[in-house]
Amino acid sequence: MRLEVLHVPDCPNLPPMLQRLADITDVPVATRLIETDADAARFGMAGSPTLLINGTDPFTVVGDPAGSLSCRLYHDETGRIVPAPSVDQLRAAITTAVGADQTPSPSPAEVLSQWRTRAQPLDPVENAVHQAILRSFAVTGRAPVPRDLEQIAAGSGRTAAELLTALHAVDAIRLSAVGQIAVAYPFSATPTRHRVRIGSPTNGVDVYAMCAIDALGIAAMTGHNTLIESVDVTSGRPITVTTRDGVTNWNPQQAVAFVGADESGGPSADCCCDYLNLFTDQAAAKTWTETHPHVPGQILTPAEAEDLARRLFGHLLTTN
Repeated sequence: MRLEVLHVPDCPNLPPMLQRLADITDVPVATRLIETDADAARFGMAGSPTLLINGTDPFTVVGDPAGSLSCRLYHDETGRIVPAPSVDQLRAAITTAVGADQTPSPSPAEVLSQWRTRAQPLDPVENAVHQAILRSFAVTGRAPVPRDLEQIAAGSGRTAAELLTALHAVDAIRLSAVGQIAVAYPFSATPTRHRVRIGSPTNGVDVYAMCAIDALGIAAMTGHNTLIESVDVTSGRPITVTTRDGVTNWNPQQAVAFVGADESGGPSADCCCDYLNLFTDQAAAKTWTETHPHVPGQILTPAEAEDLARRLFGHLLTTN
């Protein structure tokens, strides 16, 4: 069961919605701040606040505006206009959703794929800035500073800083407290346990990936050979993954990957990147999962991990 409430800044009807949900369920309720019409349409907000249960709005009615930033009002059982559905209405919606959902839950890998897909910028200028950031990491090993992106922003009516803030809001990148680019998935501006050499072993570019899956995606995204140097967090043993001319080799050969996320939710950098790691074998991965029961996830074979990485990152630098 996934509960998420979409809302605009300072929405007066958000607190009663959250309080009523807290009164009837222990399921964590995520909130998502929506500030643009494009994001309202992307995430399915028909006015603020909008409750999504497993991604679906249970209170949608014919004629509701699609992708609206307006204040949303509801009708209770007696037909009165209210700021949020009643406790009984919310309980019924959740019960109905549980009964109707007879399909198998998506795997953690599929959840991650859907998550990152929703984080891709739709606006052409935002997408151009995003790609410029990724290319800077791939070519120089470093993130650009905002002034490097002003030429792309020119003519859009927004500054580079504003565009970076928009990318941060959808979790395409993460900004530091002073507005510098700290993360542009798959890249990290600071060292991690996943170092990747892009290009030739002697004169390539060294970068750091946010997680093991991100590291695997760099070859697919850039089209270049890569050497991943990682470590098994249970033993400290090194793991390398080499991609040459599209062929990937893992050392040790029995190494696997783990995909999972902390149940608390939040940006990828905070709730899942630290848990997407390589392990020397299935036994090591199972040992880690048993000691981290709060991190539900899935152990992937090398082929499964490579396929997921291609789906997540292989298209990011294609021209739209």
